[in-house]
Amino acid sequence: MTEENDKLILGQINGVFGVHGWVKVFSHTDPRKNILEYSNWLIRQNGQWQIIKVEGGKSQQGGKTVVVKLEGCDDRDDARHLMGCDIAIFRKDLPESTDGIYWIQLIGCQVTNLQNEDLGRVTSLVETGAHDVLRVEKDDSSTLIPYVKDKFILEVDLDTRTIKVDWLVDEV
Repeated sequence: MTEENDKLILGQINGVFGVHGWVKVFSHTDPRKNILEYSNWLIRQNGQWQIIKVEGGKSQQGGKTVVVKLEGCDDRDDARHLMGCDIAIFRKDLPESTDGIYWIQLIGCQVTNLQNEDLGRVTSLVETGAHDVLRVEKDDSSTLIPYVKDKFILEVDLDTRTIKVDWLVDEV
């Protein structure tokens, strides 16, 4: 298959459901049931990726749990063999985001300020009531930068995996 960077991990199989090969899925999508929008998944089993077709799926318990029927997974034993396997899609299969960027695309981006000082790499995003916040780490320090476009976030270049911010080092 293709490079690891071409894949986007969306969740993990974390249980079996029933006796007909359905699996429980821990989904990283928001809302969780959005993982069902993709008809073909990449499943990493024993270090190898394989494409598996999603035959059916539904959310349960008010959207907290997602259960899925995968092609070739026809009984509880088949489902048990998939426990712990990562679920991914190819990045090219992501639909366009409303603002053109998904959070996951920001993870790992190098952050520099207007003075061309290296602030570190984005390690996560924090959702707050007012706005989202980038967690940028360098060495043993962590910086939180509000993800407010045209104020703090000046440029995001996904091709070069860089973010230019209006943030001073002494604010770190």
